[in-house]
This record gives sequence, structure tokens and C-alpha cells, in this order.
Amino acid sequence: MKDHAEAPATLALSETLARYAAGFEAAAIPASARERARLLMLDSIGIALASHGYEFSRRALAAIGELDGGGDSVVIGSSRRMDPRNAALANGVLIHGLDYDDTHARGVIHATASVLPAVLAVAARDDRSGADMLAAYVLGMEVATRLGAVAKGGFHQVGFHPTGLIGAFGCTLAAGWLLGLDAQQLVDAQGIALSTASGSLEFLNDGAWNKRMHPGWAACAGITSATFGKHRYTGTRLAYEGRFGLYASHLGALDYDLGLATAGLGTQWEVERVSVKPLPACHFTHAAVDAAARLHAQGVRPEQVRRITVLVPAEVVKTVCEPEASKRKPANSYEAQFSIPYLVATALCKGRLTLDDLEEAALHDPAVLGLCALTDYRHDPDSDFPLHYGGEVIVELQDGRTLREREAVNRGAEDRPLGADDIRAKFHDNARRQVSAERAAAIEACVLGLEQGSARALAQGLAQA
Repeated sequence: MKDHAEAPATLALSETLARYAAGFEAAAIPASARERARLLMLDSIGIALASHGYEFSRRALAAIGELDGGGDSVVIGSSRRMDPRNAALANGVLIHGLDYDDTHARGVIHATASVLPAVLAVAARDDRSGADMLAAYVLGMEVATRLGAVAKGGFHQVGFHPTGLIGAFGCTLAAGWLLGLDAQQLVDAQGIALSTASGSLEFLNDGAWNKRMHPGWAACAGITSATFGKHRYTGTRLAYEGRFGLYASHLGALDYDLGLATAGLGTQWEVERVSVKPLPACHFTHAAVDAAARLHAQGVRPEQVRRITVLVPAEVVKTVCEPEASKRKPANSYEAQFSIPYLVATALCKGRLTLDDLEEAALHDPAVLGLCALTDYRHDPDSDFPLHYGGEVIVELQDGRTLREREAVNRGAEDRPLGADDIRAKFHDNARRQVSAERAAAIEACVLGLEQGSARALAQGLAQA
């Protein structure tokens, strides 16, 4: 019996992506995309360092450590060493745990949080060059962002989190490239990933920590699937367009466009379109938060407010506006990061939103909670989601006046990006919560100089001495 039936004339999407990945070369990546990739890595590493100061990371590392069988793979900012898959899981939790990591708007996906842990684990273990690690990262980002875009925002509507679900496929091809898989092995690996990819949005109803582990689990799934493919374990060919493939099984009757997975592949670099977050909260909320901060700057104060209405894209309501009761009084910091009422009220009260405004004490601020109770939402009729995550805040004052601020293009979007200096400043602000200024500078130099070094040297530089 043959391991693989004769391929039909029309290529499956997994075959098209496999051929692209098998022939992928670092030299094809333009300098601008490589620079952006290094900055995205730097941003995520700073967040991973900051995450060590939070209870979720301590509990996650304790659990993963208990499961770990031992190895030499590095956990960012830690003296721990683990096997590659568990290190990838841990690093994914650290990068994504503060919900401060980058976002690809069209894919609605935090792709770095899964792809970076996967390629760091495999490339460092196999002592690959820094240039190879960067290339694998870019490959994984190009695949994951496009596969996310296919759904046109639909995954969130039916309760799936594309960062975990789609991240597994990007990690599979990135890890597979590092492992030297041929095109057929990469097809098998994607088929296997279909049975390992996951990510539920149920955490939105109670502020649970599930989401924090999604990208790390995707990295584990990718490394696992690629390794099965390396050994020619047969995976389904129609991973994406099959009767029970990814999109049919997870989107049901919702519309999707498979053509978006390959549009511009190899000529348009999605890694350059990834947005770096300026605020530590769900990206869907940023425009409204910035609009509220501008109203604060205009002199609006809590005691003046009679009512607040926030206009948001219809597609994000389930994520950041419902259920209304818990959004108006979040039980913990994670629930607060997905709450339009809490985040808008905080920015209106304080003129800012920082990690400090998500600490336990801040969640009980009576002025903020008072405004939360006055906050409602409506669908934004002028939204162009998912191109931008725009929003508007309308404040009715006790004296009868109505003030409004609109943020049509959210700060950090691909056509309103944070610059290199802003990203480096964000890295240092986050890193300094865990390490000294000298150590942060050394890490920055190691990441930005990755292509002149090795993946193993980078990993050692990220470990706690």
C-alpha cells in the first residue's frame, strides 16, 4: 500500500504552502522585512521579561516544570532549562500573558507569540545561525497571518481564538523549514497540525487564564507536527479546504476566502504589516482608550459625566463588550484587559492606560467603576474592521454638552505604525521591570544583531544568568 495517493492536478492549499516553504530562502526577504522582524522579536522579548512579575507566569512555569522531562532549551528571563516543546510553551505564555504583544489586523492574530517560541526552541537546539532563525520566523509569520486573514474576522464570531488555532500552522511550517522537511513532509505536517490546533474564547466570560497558554500550545503543536512530518507520518492533504478541514469545521456557514492565504505570497511581506501594541490591552479597545484619554486632556472629569457611549466595530462586541455585567465590573486584570467600559473609564479618569492600571488595587477604583456603570456601546456604522480597529467615545455631560472623540485608525496600525525608537522604548520599559538597564541593553544588542550571531547565542543571552 502506498503511503500517499497520486496527487490530483489541482494543488491543495497545504501543497501550495508546502512548496513555498520548502523553497523558502533567507536571501528573498527584503531588508525592511528583516528589520521589522527583529523589532517584533525585541518587543515580544521585553513583554516576556515583564511577565515574570505576575502570578500567572509563576503558576504556569511551576506547572510546565512539573511536566518537563529535562533539556537545554531556554525560558526567557529564567534560569530554568526545559525540553524544546515545554520551553516553547513557557515562552508563549510569557510573551502573550500580558496581552501586550503584536497583532496582525487582517488576520486578527498575535502571530509572534507562537512563532518566536517555536523557532527559538528548534533553532537553538539544532545550533542554527541567527539568519536561519530569523528566516524561519518570517516564514511562520507570513503563513500564520495569511491563514488568519482567510477567515475575515470570523473565528471570533464563533468562539475560536486564531492566535492558538492558526498559530499552530505557522509554527508547523517554520519548524519544518528549520528541520529541512521536503514539500511532501510539509504537507503531512500541516495535515497533522489540523488535529492539534486549538483555542477557545470561553475565557471571555469569566476572565480565566486559558488564552495566555494558546500561543505556546500552538508552538508545541507546530514542533510536534513538523517532527511527525519529518518521519513521514501521513497527514491529511486537505487540511484547509476539506469537508472537515480547518475552515469548514471552525467557521461553519460563515464566509471565508482561501485566496487570501496566497495573495502576494513571496512579494508582499505581511511581517511589515504587523502592529506593535502601544497599550497593554486587547487591540480591539485601543482606539476607544486613546479617544477617552484625549477627552481627559480636554478637561473632562468623572464627576461631570452623565453618560458614555462607545462606538465599536460590530465584529468585536462579543470580545470586549459582552457579557455586559462582567465588563462593567471586571473580576481580575485579565477580564479588565478585554473590557471596553473599564479601559475607557480608566483613560477618561487618568488620561492613560499602563500595566499599573491593571493591578488589583486599580480594579477597585470607585471613580473608574462609577464611570463603568455609565458606559454603553453601539455598533460603529463607519467601521472598516478588520483593516483598522477604530472606535469613538461620546460623553454626555451633566451640563447638557456632548463631547466626542474618534480614532478611525488605531495607533500602531500598519498605516500608523510605531517607529523603531518607540518599539525600543517600549522594550526597555517592559524589560526594566525585571532586569537592569545594562542587561536590557545587552539583550537589545543581541536581538537586533541576530543575523550576525547564532540562535543558540541569542537563547543564552535571553536566559537569566
